[in-house]
Amino acid sequence: MRTKNLEDFCTWLEQTPLSESIQQNLWVVPAIQTVHILSIAALFVSVVLINLRLMNLSQTDQSIAYVFTRFGKIVWWSLPLLLLSGGLLIVGEPARSLANDVFQFKMLLLVSVILVTVLLQKRLATDDKYWESTERRQMTARILAIISMSCWVSIICAGRWIAYTYT
Repeated sequence: MRTKNLEDFCTWLEQTPLSESIQQNLWVVPAIQTVHILSIAALFVSVVLINLRLMNLSQTDQSIAYVFTRFGKIVWWSLPLLLLSGGLLIVGEPARSLANDVFQFKMLLLVSVILVTVLLQKRLATDDKYWESTERRQMTARILAIISMSCWVSIICAGRWIAYTYT
């Protein structure tokens, strides 16, 4: 959604020394995109493994808490790298992202899936068998895993669509 304030902010940001440096150095954007893509890969593989365990489709010989502990670290280390590299990409071309409806949808999905992940982990922090203790909780874990996977796939797709949609 474009507003006058958003357009003014994008214009200002585009004229900052950091934005100009990103725009003028041909190697910077590919380098940032490389970090961004590698971070996406690490995060997504970890998320898939966690969600497959939540759905009881993989690693069933290990507890959900163990799988979360093992792969959750990668998720939480990848997110700051994604935010930093994504932020730098935005600084390089602010209007392309910030004023783009697909980007805004992607950010809404990102906030949603982070909240789902925090909810899943928070329950394990108080009871490491929480998601395995009853049939109802197992079903809830499966539903949350499906929501999580759907959000992450949508986030990745939206990230690619941003390059081809400019509103």
